[in-house]
Amino acid sequence: MTYLCAMMTAKEIIRYMESLRNEEQRQVLMRFFKTGPGEYGEGDEFLGLKVPQTREVVKLTAGDTPLDEVPELLMSRWHEVRLCGLLILVARFEKLEKKRLADNEESILGRDEIVKMYLQHAERANNWDLVDLSAPKILGHWLLLPTHLGDKREVMDALAASDCLWRQRMGMVSTWKTTQQGDPSWCLRYAEVHLHHQHDLMHKAVGWMLREVGKRCSMDLLRQFLERYAHEMPRTALRYAIEQMSPQERRHWLEA
Repeated sequence: MTYLCAMMTAKEIIRYMESLRNEEQRQVLMRFFKTGPGEYGEGDEFLGLKVPQTREVVKLTAGDTPLDEVPELLMSRWHEVRLCGLLILVARFEKLEKKRLADNEESILGRDEIVKMYLQHAERANNWDLVDLSAPKILGHWLLLPTHLGDKREVMDALAASDCLWRQRMGMVSTWKTTQQGDPSWCLRYAEVHLHHQHDLMHKAVGWMLREVGKRCSMDLLRQFLERYAHEMPRTALRYAIEQMSPQERRHWLEA
């Protein structure tokens, strides 16, 4: 077995994670993440590691493993190794987003480099957990900070317009962070764009983000959105959006 140390290459990280393989847990994860024929995670391969195990690898290597090693992790066949790569990017980004570094030129360039790497390999975050554990903490925070990458809306619109489910979900769940900071406009924009999306995973994402608008910003603003769209929203999205409401009000919207 390879032992974990701070300074590790991508190959060493992969070798270490492979040494932790758990066949029983692997079978559970393959069922949970829908890897069968025709399912959204078709063909994905798992080692059988639990998320805390992957986080431990990140904790001990993120500060020392060179950033240019991360793409090899993102290109791995193993789901958990890709998660490791994504969480290393999250850890790196979080170090550069501290308030005192927000306008620091070196930090801006460092954050932009991480965002570019993340977007370049977006298809490798090819399941909902990989997206949800990374997009809000990278793209979501990036939306709140200075950047040299140009118009943020163009970047987000490109995600929304993509034919890749995972890029679309990235854009949608990234709005969690802007909503938390009191700006619901990003969420409302992309909730409307994806209102008639065909996939259940996007219905859940849209409803979840709308629920956060009601919770973090304004329940009346959420009601205004529902007044306009409840009658045509997918049932799953609507149910997620109204979870924080009273039973009586939930019934009202479900009957809309």
